[in-house]
Amino acid sequence: MVTVLEMQEGKLGIISSINGGVGLQKKLENMGISKGAEIFKISRQWLKGPVIIRHGNTELAIGYNMAMKIMVDII
Repeated sequence: MVTVLEMQEGKLGIISSINGGVGLQKKLENMGISKGAEIFKISRQWLKGPVIIRHGNTELAIGYNMAMKIMVDII
């Protein structure tokens, strides 16, 4: 199990947990990201920039700190 931040680009994973408060979980849920969702990591920007992921047919940019709180099982 790794965070989305630690996940290698081009890898597919299933979200196992979200280690954040209710606000973070609600925000991610509104974007379609929740426990059990399958995501694909597209890229990570330099330094502490956003992480680009794909969920279904949607590409999302999530912040560095948000990406550190999403735990993923690589498939």
